[in-house]
Amino acid sequence: MVLEPLNPLNLIFATQSKTYFEVYIIGLGAYLPEKIIDNSYFSEIMGLGEDWFLTRTGIHTRKKASESENTNILAIKAIKNLEQTPHIKLTDIDLIVGATYTPYDTIHTLAHAAQRYLQVGDIPVLSLSTACSSFLNALEVVQGYFAMQKSSKALLIAADHNTAYSDETDKNSGHLWGDGAVAMLVSKEKPLSQPYMEVLDIFTAGGGNLGKADESVFLKPVNEGFLMNNGRDVFLHACEYMSKAVLKVLERNQKNIADIAYFAPHQANKRISLNVAENLQLPLEKLLSNVEYLGNTGCAGCAIALWENQHKFQQNDLIAMSVFGGGYSYGAALLQFWNN
Repeated sequence: MVLEPLNPLNLIFATQSKTYFEVYIIGLGAYLPEKIIDNSYFSEIMGLGEDWFLTRTGIHTRKKASESENTNILAIKAIKNLEQTPHIKLTDIDLIVGATYTPYDTIHTLAHAAQRYLQVGDIPVLSLSTACSSFLNALEVVQGYFAMQKSSKALLIAADHNTAYSDETDKNSGHLWGDGAVAMLVSKEKPLSQPYMEVLDIFTAGGGNLGKADESVFLKPVNEGFLMNNGRDVFLHACEYMSKAVLKVLERNQKNIADIAYFAPHQANKRISLNVAENLQLPLEKLLSNVEYLGNTGCAGCAIALWENQHKFQQNDLIAMSVFGGGYSYGAALLQFWNN
């Protein structure tokens, strides 16, 4: 599916004016489980050829958490990786925001587990879920705390343990999922002596009113579990709204597609990423993709792509991000890399 050329001035949602608040990503860490699941595993379970999975998803392998790992542990291991970054100190954070739709515990949440690991007290701690859009919504929450002057340095963690909930025998989506986590240190103050990414803009929106949003993808732990009943509806809306969200943030910042150095989309399915890139007329060498070898790592996937590729970024590079989550939800962000 290829959309007609998109005009930012004709977006189906109203263009909101941009209000700038200083937000800087000053550190990235991630964790990916050791276990690798290739297509032959699902071929044997489902009785389908290995090419069947590759053709439909672009996925060769996926990362799967061990039996001793859960969503909270994945996140803590990502934090430990972040702590190894030079100049990074987490002892002075004053906010923790967690993002996941596959929680290990809905009471002692992802963010609370991070707080306990770091032993920091008397600060705001919360976890949220907007499916695969959760990372960008969490970053926007951090932006809001900064704007209200309730925080100046935040830890953002995004983690999904998809394989804990998915049904491996489900031919619609059982073969899509991977596990992973990312940890990000976000500051209201511009760092003076280290590389960072400035968050120029964030746009998010709910799409619960669209298409078959209420039934296409769901995770009902008490009832059916994790299923994707209408992948076609998800695909069509993801391709459309991820593309339009990117154009929206570009227009709000007086930028165009040619200004983008890299594009980090939600890592749902390689076909979706390629379709969005085609809609935007974006050269494929600018596309950051890891779904081929990690699988769909949920809301962490696009941020993991930042972590994996940060060594490529050059001074003033603009990096666009775009997400789409079941339910539905969508959004985009525009970052700029600075190398001090």
